[in-house]
Amino acid sequence: MPTPKPGPGSGSALLRERVRRVFREFAGALAGEEEPVHQVRVAGRRLRVALPLLARKPGGRRVRKGRRILRDLTRAAGAGRDLDVLLALFQNRLVDLEVISPEQKELRRRMRAARTRSRNGLTEGILDLDIDGLRRHLRRIRAGGTADTETVLARTRAESERDGARVLEGLAEVGDRYDPAALHALRRRIRELRYTAEVDEALRGREPGASAAWKKLQDAIGIFHDVHVLAEWLGKQAERAEARKRPELAAAATLERLFFEEEGRRLHRQLLEARPAELAAGAVEIVMQVPEEHAELAPIAVGQRQARPQRRRRALDSLGSSRRSSPPRLRRGAVGRSRSRQE
Repeated sequence: MPTPKPGPGSGSALLRERVRRVFREFAGALAGEEEPVHQVRVAGRRLRVALPLLARKPGGRRVRKGRRILRDLTRAAGAGRDLDVLLALFQNRLVDLEVISPEQKELRRRMRAARTRSRNGLTEGILDLDIDGLRRHLRRIRAGGTADTETVLARTRAESERDGARVLEGLAEVGDRYDPAALHALRRRIRELRYTAEVDEALRGREPGASAAWKKLQDAIGIFHDVHVLAEWLGKQAERAEARKRPELAAAATLERLFFEEEGRRLHRQLLEARPAELAAGAVEIVMQVPEEHAELAPIAVGQRQARPQRRRRALDSLGSSRRSSPPRLRRGAVGRSRSRQE
C-alpha cells in the first residue's frame, strides 16, 4: 500500500508538535541517556527556528525569551553529545584494525572518561535553566495564536532568500579551500535553513525537498568537521603524553591524528564533488517558489526587513558554473558510516 502524501498543515498544530517534542524525552535527558539528550537538543533547535516563523508576534518578548532559554538548553544538552560522536568515530576506526595496541586502548579510555565528565555536569546544567519559565512562555505564545499560513510562508521565503544568499556567499568565499572552521560556521546557518524549510514544507503539505537538500549538505560538512575535531583532540593527547615523558602514547596519538587528518581531507574532497553551492542554490529556489494559491503575496511579511534579490544573484554569479537539478550523491567512507547525528 503506497504511503499517502502529506496534506497542508496548520501553524498551531505544527507549533504544538514542536513543543511536545522538546519535552517528550526530557526525563531521559536529565538522566544523561545518550539518545534522549540528542533528541532534546535537536527538538530544541527546531523549535527555536520555528517560533519566530509561526508566532503571531515574532519579535515579541515571550518569543525572544523563549528562544534564549532554548539556545541555552541546546548548549547544555550538547555538553556530552559531541564527545559521543567523536567516540563513535574512533571506535569505528579501531574496529577495522586486526590488532588494537595498548596505547590505542588508552586513548579510547581517555575519550570515554572525558565524555563521562561532560555528562556528569549535564543534569546540573539543564536544571540551572529556567525550564518553568520556558514552559510558561511557550504556553502564552500558543495561547496568543499563530500567524496565518500566508504570513508564515512569506516569512519562510524571506528567511530562506536572505540566509541562503549568505550561505552562497560564504561557500563562494571558501571555494576549494580546506577550512573546517569556516565551513562549520556555514553549517550552523545551513541547519537553520533546513528547519525553516521543514516549516515551509509542513504548511504546504509537501514532501521533503529543500529540507532534504539542506540536510545532505549539513551532514556532509558535519562528518568532515567531526573528523577534524577528533584529529585536534588526538593532537592534544600527543602533546600531553610527550610532556609527561610517555613517548609510546605520544607516538600512537600522533599516528591517529595523521590518520584522521587524511580522512578529513578525503571527506573534504567528497564534499567538493557534491558541488555544495549548487545544492544550496537549488534548495533556495525550491522554497522561493510561490504556489498558485499564494501568488498574490508580497515577498515578505510585514515587519520583516526586505530581502535583496540582487544579493542572491551576485552570490549565484560567483559560482562560475551552471546549476544542476540533481547533484551527485555523497559517498560515505568507513569513518563516515559511524556518524550518528540526525540533527
